Amino acid sequence: MKNGARRVWRLRLYVAGQTPKSITALANLKRLCEDHLAGRYRIEVVDLLSQPHLARRDDIVVLPTLVRQLPQPIRKIIGDLSNKERVLVGLDVLPRDDQEE
Repeated sequence: MKNGARRVWRLRLYVAGQTPKSITALANLKRLCEDHLAGRYRIEVVDLLSQPHLARRDDIVVLPTLVRQLPQPIRKIIGDLSNKERVLVGLDVLPRDDQEE
């Protein structure tokens, strides 16, 4: 693992109840984290149906949305997280094409 072999990822997934998209996003996130960040991640799930005021904290307007809080900088990924490469690049686990040499 080139980027951040020792970093801990703190992730917050915003969902709206137990919708199919929310369930898929959480399952995809857990699978990606176990495969690529085993033992180096924390996931917090925020259900905006029960806590709508928390959407302001990270400027959430679309659900599901994943917010990478740590390592900095904060990054957001929108959707069910089914595009593995996009999610891993967004989390900075894999380098973007323009960063590879």
